[in-house]
Amino acid sequence: MKFPMAKFAAALLFTFSLFAASAFAGPPLICHTYDIGNAKSLPWIGYNWNLSGNESYNTNSLVADTLSILDGDPTVLVHMETLRRAALYGRKNPKALKQLLTKMIARTDASNSNAMAASLASFDLGYFTATLAQLRWIYKDFASPAQSLDAMVLVDTAIHLRANDAQMEFAAALVTLDGPADEHYAHTQKALAGAESDALLARNLSAHFMNSQSETMAQMISRNASVRVAKQ
Repeated sequence: MKFPMAKFAAALLFTFSLFAASAFAGPPLICHTYDIGNAKSLPWIGYNWNLSGNESYNTNSLVADTLSILDGDPTVLVHMETLRRAALYGRKNPKALKQLLTKMIARTDASNSNAMAASLASFDLGYFTATLAQLRWIYKDFASPAQSLDAMVLVDTAIHLRANDAQMEFAAALVTLDGPADEHYAHTQKALAGAESDALLARNLSAHFMNSQSETMAQMISRNASVRVAKQ
């Protein structure tokens, strides 16, 4: 499946003058659901980004269930969606959330002998840290237990260990939407290029952020990259 680069390049020219940098409808790591096909993730009801209030999921199982999914599937987009759900469930169970974060930190320390495992462990911890930070944009009373961690240092480490992973580049482009501009631009270009040979990533880049009237994910990361770089 070929990713329609020309289409998004044209759309970028149109959106460039309409949007200012950082003009988001909501925190993207929380408010956007990722297409993971038929892959397993944490239980979810409906298609809305948020918890419906009708979930029967026992959050006491959050730690074991989340780590089982992360360890069992190397697909980065599956990790992104699973961590998004884990953050929302974890807000309802702060004890389980802290336990999950502690386990994820230990997981990064225990995976140093295997480059693939080390990359995913570092990515998961970094992306989860960034996701928890964005959770506070919506829930002002939420205190992230990961405030002392540097999300992008962890994600950059993951990318270095697992070179040429376009899905990780997409994640990094989202995490750096507010900068640094040059890093965001580089991650965006690699994600767009990699989608030409990654059908799942192409579907996610083609998906609209919130609804059919909002930008696609490709337009969002491309517009923000170009505007910020132009302002430098």
